[in-house]
Amino acid sequence: MQIADGIFYIGVNDHELDLFEGQYIVPNGMAYNSYVIMDEKIAVMDSVGGEFDEEWLGKLDAVLDGRTPDYLIVQHMEPDHSANLMSFTERYPEAVVVGSMGAFNMMQNYFGTKFAGRSLVVKEGQTLSLGTHELQFIAAPNVHWPEVIFTYDATAKVLFSADAFGKFGALDVDEDWDCEARRYYFGIVGKFGKNVQAVLKKVAKLDVQVICPLHGPVLSENLEHYIGQYQTWSAYDVETQGVVIAYSSVYGHTKAAVELLAKTLEEKGCPRVVVTDLARDDQAEAVEDAFRHNILVLATTTYCGGVFPAMEQFIHHLLDHAYQKRTIAFVENGSWMPTAMKGMKALTDKLEAIEYTEHNVTIKGALNDDSRAQIDALADELVAKF
Repeated sequence: MQIADGIFYIGVNDHELDLFEGQYIVPNGMAYNSYVIMDEKIAVMDSVGGEFDEEWLGKLDAVLDGRTPDYLIVQHMEPDHSANLMSFTERYPEAVVVGSMGAFNMMQNYFGTKFAGRSLVVKEGQTLSLGTHELQFIAAPNVHWPEVIFTYDATAKVLFSADAFGKFGALDVDEDWDCEARRYYFGIVGKFGKNVQAVLKKVAKLDVQVICPLHGPVLSENLEHYIGQYQTWSAYDVETQGVVIAYSSVYGHTKAAVELLAKTLEEKGCPRVVVTDLARDDQAEAVEDAFRHNILVLATTTYCGGVFPAMEQFIHHLLDHAYQKRTIAFVENGSWMPTAMKGMKALTDKLEAIEYTEHNVTIKGALNDDSRAQIDALADELVAKF
């Protein structure tokens, strides 16, 4: 597939993968993207996952049409993009490997070599001419590994963005970009919002017409939307007004309280209510929803004198991904001595810029008139925030 004049796509689709990075469910697989810039000199942009070496090299050979690549530019050393460095360098022994100093240090760790005598270390602002195509390198540390660089083709106005602007899902499946890009962003990159903001400021100075990420589709239309989403996500701003209720329930009483709260919120005019069962639903989806909306209700039972495991795990996910600038409310249950709220707050107090509601809900076993009144009061307080 031709992306622009002289730029071709040679990536692959992986439908065998069940968990990306060992934890994220990918029902529609993953795309591992790679590109070739054909000019007086030829540059290959990253490789693909290790099990796809023959498919990738075959696609590369077809584009080369008998020519030999001059450079392999390594923007990101994660194995789903770098696993075939050895296969490439063995097939093309004259090609120069290009990357940041951090990338070459990682090559030593993964492959036992820094490709001495055929390496080119590049830094922020350094350029590389292929003939007509002029490449400019942009340091993008911690987006989302520390060695990452972007590459801007000033001639074609194409930004090769490493993992930024990527998404879950193979390219032969039609699905919404926002949903899977959001889940990908907050799961993979979410902790590093300041780093993303820094590189977005650099990108804003460029005339970018096409974005070529290492996962997901090539973006060539409505770039303001995709860049705008990244601005919102990396600033931890609210994307959608609404309440997310994340809960865990043992015998159904906490679930009944959550269902009543959701119903009450909707009746009182809440713009959007999302309910997720942390013990059964994908927690990555729950994290995505929590970041997307402005209010989060954490509802769980007391368990072994503390917080139910599924809820504790979820809050740790929020901590790991720098959840912030949101409102949090609590619903707790405990048949004889509810302590879940105390445990949840001890964890969420570690988050930055969190506002807590005045009203919360405590249930002792099953719902009664008192706990129903607490739910009504909490719903009033939450709806008043919209």
